[in-house]
Amino acid sequence: MTGTNSSLAGNAGSYRWTICALLFAATAINYIDRQMIGVLKPLLQADLGWSERQYADIVFWFQAAYAIGFLGIGRFIDLVGPRIGYALAFGFWTLAHMAHGLVHSVVQFAAVRFALGLGESGNFPAGLKVVAEWFPQKERAFAVGVFNAGANVGAIVTPLLVPAIALTYGWRMAFIATGVFSIVWLVAWVAIYRRPREHARVGAAELALIESDPIAPAGHLPWRRLFARRETWAYAIAKFMTDPIWWMFLFWLPDFLGKRYGLDLKGYGPPLVAIYVLSDLGSVAGGWMSSRLMARGRSANAARKLTMLVCALAVLPIVTVQYVDHLWGAVLLIGLATAGHQAFSANLLTLPSDLFPRAAVASVVGIGGTAGAIGGMLIAQFVGHVLEATGSYAPIFAVAGGAYLLGLLAIHVLSPRLTPVHIPVVEK
Repeated sequence: MTGTNSSLAGNAGSYRWTICALLFAATAINYIDRQMIGVLKPLLQADLGWSERQYADIVFWFQAAYAIGFLGIGRFIDLVGPRIGYALAFGFWTLAHMAHGLVHSVVQFAAVRFALGLGESGNFPAGLKVVAEWFPQKERAFAVGVFNAGANVGAIVTPLLVPAIALTYGWRMAFIATGVFSIVWLVAWVAIYRRPREHARVGAAELALIESDPIAPAGHLPWRRLFARRETWAYAIAKFMTDPIWWMFLFWLPDFLGKRYGLDLKGYGPPLVAIYVLSDLGSVAGGWMSSRLMARGRSANAARKLTMLVCALAVLPIVTVQYVDHLWGAVLLIGLATAGHQAFSANLLTLPSDLFPRAAVASVVGIGGTAGAIGGMLIAQFVGHVLEATGSYAPIFAVAGGAYLLGLLAIHVLSPRLTPVHIPVVEK
């Protein structure tokens, strides 16, 4: 079978990577939209008069909406398909993003962040559903790593582009201008995306590669069956443990660099770019490593878990970063941790398609995303309380350092062999 798959890969076309590029671009836009609040925090606090606790509350409500949306939108995308589902989610979050430029109070800002969270919750369930439709299992981790790297590109672009717009035209125009650019992607998605069998650009050899895994029956799986599976909880608990750490980096890293090293809005760019370039490399490397191990004959269980262990160990040194006096030494430690997160995440995000029938992938991703967003709600309040009470990031980075080992432990205990589940689907 391995030889047959290698032959298919060698003879197949490559249009599936065009689809992956669309996912990459959408994820980059997704992260520009969500990260802008962290980069613009000094301007927003000065204009709207936020306290640290109020900022944490705004992040909390974004996460709450993300949790609610993630749970429902996974099921919605399984039912209507990613072409329609992704377009609706993307359009909704783009409108919510642009609405940030129209608000004048903390309450109004929290309301538009809530709407943004609802819309943005569609990105990963839709993207992972697309990967399950367009890539065979042995390529999925690498494909997820590539499109997930869009998050880091978005995080790189934000501190380079957004401060320049905000300092020249004001922070309100920064939200409106970046939203206008997003419309181009939406038009491209609706025009280009079809399922592999329906797409004129997919040849017979590439279609054979895409469909080289065992064929899953059509239908859907009720939530009660998904919640009854240990594998669902393995994915959800790992997301609950690790997603909040990424949210913490995204929303509070500029603040940490400003308070610890005296950076301002103009000075965030180079350190944040360096950190997220390392994250990008980690995302692709994590997907490549497990895919490479599988190509060499290792099981999905061994390949995924060994890669995730390496990633978890890479995050551990973050516990010391509060005590590093040199800016670029801290950047290196933070970049190593964010690279570890993204590499870990690239493998974690493949587990629903590894373990569940395609009919359930987006639903399981939605359940895990909700768990991760609930963790994000909790860490937002934790960070707000810690900073208000102590002003120190040391306890926050201590939590970050151990989260990935605990997440991997949960996966291994609940799914020791990562064996695909066999549960009958309900006919459509």
